[in-house]
Amino acid sequence: MRVQVLRQLLDRYSNLNHLESAIADAAGNIIECYRNGGKVLVCGNGGSASDADHIVGELMKSFEIHRPLETDLRKKLIELSTDRGQLLAEKLQQGLPAISLTAHNALMTAISNDISGDMIFAQQITGLGNKGDVLIGLSTSGNSQNVVDAFIVGKAKGLKTIGMTGENGGKLKKFCDVLINVPETRTAFVQELHLPVYHAICMMVENELFNQNQ
Repeated sequence: MRVQVLRQLLDRYSNLNHLESAIADAAGNIIECYRNGGKVLVCGNGGSASDADHIVGELMKSFEIHRPLETDLRKKLIELSTDRGQLLAEKLQQGLPAISLTAHNALMTAISNDISGDMIFAQQITGLGNKGDVLIGLSTSGNSQNVVDAFIVGKAKGLKTIGMTGENGGKLKKFCDVLINVPETRTAFVQELHLPVYHAICMMVENELFNQNQ
C-alpha cells in the first residue's frame, strides 16, 4: 500500500520524482517511531505553522481509514459508564500521538519573552522530545532560525529529523535525517507542493498501521 500511495503522488506530481526515496524514508521513520511507542512533533512559521497543525490533524484522528479504538480501551470505557462509555467506545478513533509546537500560545510567548524568540520550538523539544520520536520541520527557505534551532536540539536528544523545505534546503539540511526539498523557491509554490507530500506521508503511515487488508 505504501508503494501505491507514493506512486499516486508521483503520477500526479512528476516534478517530485527525484524525492521518491526521501518521501518513502520519511514515512518509514514515522511508522517505526509509532511502532516503538514514540510520537511526532511538528513545527513551522506562518503558512507552515498551519501545515504543522494540518499534519497533526491527519495523524490524531482517522484520515482515510476507519480507526476503531483498541479492544481493551473499549471494554474499560463501557465498564466505567454503561451509557456514555458505550458512546465513547463507538465514536472515538485511535489516534497517533502528534503535537504541533505552534499551538501553545502562552508557552511560546513566555519563551519569546524570557529566553529568545528564536527558541520557541527548541525549548519545547527539551521538554517533549524523547529519543526515537520524530521531528518534522517545515521551512520554505530552510533558514527559519527557530526551526533550525529545534532540529539542533532534536538531533542532540536522538530524535529523527524530517525537513520539508524549498529547493535549496537552506541551513536546515545540515540537521536533517531526511530532507524533502521540493523543486520550488517561491514561498507559495513551495507550500503548494508540501501539502500533497505530507498528505501522502500521512496516508502511508495510516495504511501501514490500520489497514487490515494489506
